[in-house]
Amino acid sequence: MRTKYISLILAFAFFCVPLAPFGSARAGIKTPGNGPQTAPATGFADLAEKLSPSVVNISSTQKVEEEPEIPDMPEFPPGSPFEDFFEDFLDKRGENLPSIPPSSLGSGFIINKEKGYIVTNSHVVKDADEVRVTFHDDNTVEAEVIGRDEKMDLAVLKVDLKGEKVAEVPLGNSDDMRVGDWVMAIGNPFGLGGTVTAGIISARQRDINAGPYDDFIQTDASINRGNSGGPMFNLKGEVIGINTAIFSPSGGSVGIGFAIPSSLAKPVINQLIEFGHTRRGWLGVRIQTVTEEIAESLGLDNAKGALVASVSENSPASDAGLEPGDIVLRFNGQPVDQMRHLPRLVAETRIDSTANVLVWRNGKEKTFKVKIGELEKAEESGLISNSTPDKEENHIKGLHLSTLGLTLNPLNDSLRKSYKLKDESKGVLITKVDDNSEAAKKGLLPGNLLVEINQQKVNSPEEAETIVQKAKAAGKNSVLLLVDYQGEGDVRFVALRLMEEN
Repeated sequence: MRTKYISLILAFAFFCVPLAPFGSARAGIKTPGNGPQTAPATGFADLAEKLSPSVVNISSTQKVEEEPEIPDMPEFPPGSPFEDFFEDFLDKRGENLPSIPPSSLGSGFIINKEKGYIVTNSHVVKDADEVRVTFHDDNTVEAEVIGRDEKMDLAVLKVDLKGEKVAEVPLGNSDDMRVGDWVMAIGNPFGLGGTVTAGIISARQRDINAGPYDDFIQTDASINRGNSGGPMFNLKGEVIGINTAIFSPSGGSVGIGFAIPSSLAKPVINQLIEFGHTRRGWLGVRIQTVTEEIAESLGLDNAKGALVASVSENSPASDAGLEPGDIVLRFNGQPVDQMRHLPRLVAETRIDSTANVLVWRNGKEKTFKVKIGELEKAEESGLISNSTPDKEENHIKGLHLSTLGLTLNPLNDSLRKSYKLKDESKGVLITKVDDNSEAAKKGLLPGNLLVEINQQKVNSPEEAETIVQKAKAAGKNSVLLLVDYQGEGDVRFVALRLMEEN
């Protein structure tokens, strides 16, 4: 969430799943073994001297359409009223003329000298008509963008490196890095050219809401605008991160920088080289976090896994039998401790392979076999929709459930029209949400549809009241609602504590 004083800055202007696994040999990426990190005894000079020839500066420009030339101002007698008129006219015309094409600066690093592959951030070369790479000896060549991935913010360039005095660097294993390990960054901050900074890993697995696969390494090594796309090295000279973002109130480094882990970047880089685009696995579910209240409502010992809020039609999940309300606990043998782990595990699964998905349903574990689809094809075919129809608030009389803080009405043609609901919409309509209620705090709004309570279908306000009363009589402190957010294009579960009746 943005604040007035602190903002997350993706280092744009002046710089910087499975995915089906591909062998590093295909892309020419070297992946050496990893050992313990040892603090530098004599500084970073030797390491910086060795690695600097592998780091490049990247500049990209967008072409601008040429404006017609402005004619010279005609000559008028001194003091003529036309003189001021034409001066003002030509000044205003000149204000709209772009003098310099839009451009951006960033960093990158060479991963394959023979084939000329360079890795950087996607936003460094986004919408660029021309991309140029400058080496450590100030020699500049034009580069070709062979693939970009905006979800991971990665891009691969290709240049002719014949005759260039450059080096290549291997991608290491970021999973071996620990909080407190030394790291070194080399990049192009503020367009100054090759700059070396050092620090330690401050944290791992940071989610900064930059994309669906957030799992950043945080460092206190100085990263500024222009470092974007540059490498973060361990002390063995392996790239264990790609510098991408900073957290700063001013745009300068305050010791909080973020890098994409190499373990996440490797499969993306290989696919960009192989296909020019990514090919991620697709399950076809919309998921949400399992809270303590939701876990209690579903009889789960503790809050873990990923709760399936909805299942896309004609998706691998629907074909396999997954349903809303299932909690995914393991995917292909890998534990899903947090909701955000599942998208990465699915994305990194080979397309058309069969995955074993362990879910929690009706108080017990159940395993499903799912044939994984391709995310990009699903997006192209429209199976993944982000439509957001308008909402309207309409206060009308209905059944008020004070224990939930909601007023409910049965669906009819008039309400469907008023709230712009589809004919096939199911459930009961929420027409009022009590102020200061837990329902209001959790984002429920008039126009939302209440589809289920405690995994029981709700077709009328009276049915909703009956289910809530039974839960209260059974000693339950909360109930689990399945809500269709008509204005959000999304269905998800919401656990509400039962309030005292008025």
